[in-house]
Amino acid sequence: MIASVEGVVGAVAADSLVIEVGGIGYRVFAAPSVLATAQPGGRLKLHTYHLVREDQQALYGFRSTEELGFFTLLLTVNGVGPKVALAIVGSRPTADLQLAIMASDQAVLVLRAVLAARRVTSAAARNGLACVEVASSVRRAPRRPATSGAAVRADTRSMGSPLAI
Repeated sequence: MIASVEGVVGAVAADSLVIEVGGIGYRVFAAPSVLATAQPGGRLKLHTYHLVREDQQALYGFRSTEELGFFTLLLTVNGVGPKVALAIVGSRPTADLQLAIMASDQAVLVLRAVLAARRVTSAAARNGLACVEVASSVRRAPRRPATSGAAVRADTRSMGSPLAI
């Protein structure tokens, strides 16, 4: 299992980059925000998810352990694979996505918008089922009925920090 990669950026492509470590170049799939800031010849450290399947191995890289943890959580949802999970994690700051999910009514709308923007064709994602599963996986406290936006904000603040993953 490869937990992180730190080295010199060898190349940057549309969906991935190559990080040179000890004479070996590791291809790491990453969000557009990571790719936009990576400069060939510059140093970079990414926390990685090492996907191992019968027919493929791939690395997915993230700037923080929080992004990696959220990515891993998204992979537990039926119909969400690594590319969809990477699109979601890369679309907004992790804390924003977690807060949207905790507010549950907004979670489905936000994640549907993210999935639609990325043109995901998974039937589960198209129907919003993945969003509902993520919301139920992430939510820590029982849902309390909210009468206004202020009540929702107060409810999420009382839970402490947004989901320590």
